[in-house]
Amino acid sequence: MHFLFSFSRYFFILAYLRAVNIPSRYIEEAVEQMASLPGVGKKTALRLVLHLLKQEESDVKRFSDAFTRMKKEVKTCSSCGNISDGEICEICLNPRRDHSVICVVEDLRDIMAIEATSSFKGIYHVLGGIISPMEGIGPSDLNIPSLLEKARTGEVHEIILALNATMEGDTTNFYLYKKLKEFPVIISTLSRGVAVGSELHYADELTLSRSIMNRMPYESNLK
Repeated sequence: MHFLFSFSRYFFILAYLRAVNIPSRYIEEAVEQMASLPGVGKKTALRLVLHLLKQEESDVKRFSDAFTRMKKEVKTCSSCGNISDGEICEICLNPRRDHSVICVVEDLRDIMAIEATSSFKGIYHVLGGIISPMEGIGPSDLNIPSLLEKARTGEVHEIILALNATMEGDTTNFYLYKKLKEFPVIISTLSRGVAVGSELHYADELTLSRSIMNRMPYESNLK
């Protein structure tokens, strides 16, 4: 279905470009690439491309080089799965963080949202997704084994399950709880200040901060 959507969108963009009669195939190609970005419509793509066309060549090169360097240099932290410029991310390297408390999140956006609250002083573990049978994502597709290994060491005091308050997030939370409860760690979850059905990174900072500070034992959700 995703392939069909992408294919139909591609031809929709082409039809639009022909309709506005762009006199350059190079501009057409640039607009097609810009419009392939999520949230960028065809009109916006054309406006951005025409803006870049008016810039100095050195400015455009600097613009494109930034993305090339990003793709080439950005790494995944070998400890938590966060993005990093080095082998280990700055959060994991920070000796002032509490390494005995791990907050489990879906992706980078959730780390950014929680860090913006300045209310969490532990470290993170990025799953890289959540269990979603509809999208063909199962436990084996997620970064779960290394989380279990961390719990097995006995050096972790608490694991906070901070996944989206959706059916898929709750399913993943329950799966992780079943796997983690055999280890001597406290398993907690965010309080329901984050609205049910919402995604973590869309919560406002105050609500998210209170949800972290007022977190509760995961078992209380099962009653």
